[in-house]
Amino acid sequence: MAAPSCRAPRLWVQVSRQRVGSLLITVSKPFCSEAAASVTLDAQRLAERLRAQKQEQKTRKVPTNPVQRRVQELVQFTQQLQRVHPNVLAKALSRGIVHQDSDLVVINKPYGLPVHGGPGVQLCISDVLPILAKMLHGHKAEPLHLCHRLDKETTGVMVLAREKEVAHQVQELFRTRQVAKKYWAITVHVPVPSAGVVDIPITEKEVQGQQQHHKMALTPSYRMDNGKMVKVRTSQKAHMAVTQYRVLSSTLSSALLELQPVTGKKHQLRVHLSFGLDCPILGDHKYSDWNRLAPQKLSVGTLKKLGLPQSKARHIPLHLHARQLILPALGSRKEELSLVCRLPRFFVRSLSRLGLKMPSQDQNRDHEAGHPGAQ
Repeated sequence: MAAPSCRAPRLWVQVSRQRVGSLLITVSKPFCSEAAASVTLDAQRLAERLRAQKQEQKTRKVPTNPVQRRVQELVQFTQQLQRVHPNVLAKALSRGIVHQDSDLVVINKPYGLPVHGGPGVQLCISDVLPILAKMLHGHKAEPLHLCHRLDKETTGVMVLAREKEVAHQVQELFRTRQVAKKYWAITVHVPVPSAGVVDIPITEKEVQGQQQHHKMALTPSYRMDNGKMVKVRTSQKAHMAVTQYRVLSSTLSSALLELQPVTGKKHQLRVHLSFGLDCPILGDHKYSDWNRLAPQKLSVGTLKKLGLPQSKARHIPLHLHARQLILPALGSRKEELSLVCRLPRFFVRSLSRLGLKMPSQDQNRDHEAGHPGAQ
């Protein structure tokens, strides 16, 4: 009687497996069909979206004016910088290297690329420093370190360090004002006198108006009262700001300036030029007007030279370029290091259209440097 009792459970298990298998088959069919339907639906949506994008590209009007076309390309370029893969951005930065040694890597920062992250920033230079380090020094390389910062719209010399200790040393050089800095800017007016020093403290203030926003503003130590110079009580929030400038080339309505900031306060150069000398930088849509945030208003003559209507002026990029840094001796390097970045193409084209000329020695230097770092 023991044998039948052993066979019965085996028969039941075999039957149950068949039943469960058939049950799984019958139950899984609806789920499979639903998944296939969802995949098909997603593929259809993707195909429709791609077709719509292609159609939009075909119908998009391409400006016939070469300057307007270049402006549109620059806007698209800055938008693409926020959408590209970090590896692609790191590769682009590696092509713009102007100097590297055992301690430092120096790049020519492109226009429209933020250094640090923040609200609305999808990709920045600090995000790709680990990738850039591996591209340059192998997969075991430590991430590169930022030594200073530049505004999103500013182009030019940017110093990175291979080691954190070296980065701290370079940062200390910047903090103690041992680094000589030279910027180039195109202004829409000509400063008078043609060379001088702007020594006016600045502070951040809230601007009341249709769009409440914050700007850096001048807080001068003196003001004119009935023809007399009167000392003003200095605000505790004001920061000392000193800028040395000289005109390299000029026309009746525009100028190419060399700027040497003695101090390094936020937006110092832009504020001193716009509100201190009444010479806003070309493409500075924030500091060209104190009361509002609006595209820079340009004269009819300047617009004609640039080949743009006023309605397109909002696309003009900021023409501020970190031209040169001179670092003192550091570590094993016993002599100072001069770092020069060639101008971006849009800057050079604006110089040509406005009738401004680069100094001959700088023009030869850019010609000998070739294309690395050019945007």
